[in-house]
Amino acid sequence: MRASSPLAAVTSRAPFDWVESMGGPLIVLPVSALDTWRGCTESGMVMADGDGPDDYDRACAVDDLAAVIAVGEEGAGALVLGDEPATTCYVPEHHAFLRRLAAPSETGLRAVAETVLADPATPWEECGTWVTDGPAVLMDSAVAGDVLDTEYPGGGFPAQARVSLPPGRWRVRAVHAEAGEENVLVGVVQLLPVGD
Repeated sequence: MRASSPLAAVTSRAPFDWVESMGGPLIVLPVSALDTWRGCTESGMVMADGDGPDDYDRACAVDDLAAVIAVGEEGAGALVLGDEPATTCYVPEHHAFLRRLAAPSETGLRAVAETVLADPATPWEECGTWVTDGPAVLMDSAVAGDVLDTEYPGGGFPAQARVSLPPGRWRVRAVHAEAGEENVLVGVVQLLPVGD
């Protein structure tokens, strides 16, 4: 009899908060830096063919599976979950972001992610170091951080999920993996603490 994994145990009893974007990348931003993230603005290159990139333009410029970009003037960083706007959730027990690239079922997606996280031979791509002073928010990079709690005129709020993290430096690694009979394609971005 096979013992169930920690990921399977957690995911079977608690649903994840899945976040979708409006078409651009998702970001993870420290709560303390939310007011400095401007998102997609009328002076940016996407909205108005502006001369300089806004925060959303800079997030869209990330070609890697993940990368860190500067936010504001206080030295904060946003973790950009790049490559494509995949629906994503945070798995706190593994400090990992689970990205749904192609999966007919959430069960299949979780099973492949479990395998990826447990396999020492997983071909991780190193994506730099991210520093956070505590909790963060997974959100759409097009949205300004200071409007996350503002209700839309038709109801609802911008998509977001809490990311519970202690303060620290995090090594960021990412992978796309395909497995299973359903041809599940999953993205995983994992944060590993960097020792002092």
